Amino acid sequence: MDVHVPRPITRGLRKHGVDVITPQEDGAARWSDPDLLDRASESDRVLVSQDEDLLVEAARRQTHGIVFNGLIYAPQLALTTGDFIEQLELLAKAGIPADFANTVQYLPLR
Repeated sequence: MDVHVPRPITRGLRKHGVDVITPQEDGAARWSDPDLLDRASESDRVLVSQDEDLLVEAARRQTHGIVFNGLIYAPQLALTTGDFIEQLELLAKAGIPADFANTVQYLPLR
C-alpha cells in the first residue's frame, strides 16, 4: 500500500487474511515514488496506489526496462471501499507477485 490508500482498505484486507504493509509501518511514509516501488520489489510485494504520479514512474520503468514487482492502481473515487477491498483480495489470493511483474493492473477490474 502507499500513503494514498485509505486505512479502512488496509484494515479490511487484513480482516480477509491478506498480508499488507503500509509505508508508515515500514518507515517509508516520506519516500519518493521510485523508492517505494524499489522497496516493494525488495519485499517481494506489489505496490497498491491511488497516486497518479506512480503511474508515471511505472511507465518510465517499463519504457527503460527497469524491473519492478508491479503496481495496482485505482483512481480515487473509482471504487467503494468494499469493492476496493474485494478486488484487491481477489488479486492477492489468485496471484503471486511474479504475475504482476513490470505491469500496471488498473482497478476496477472489468
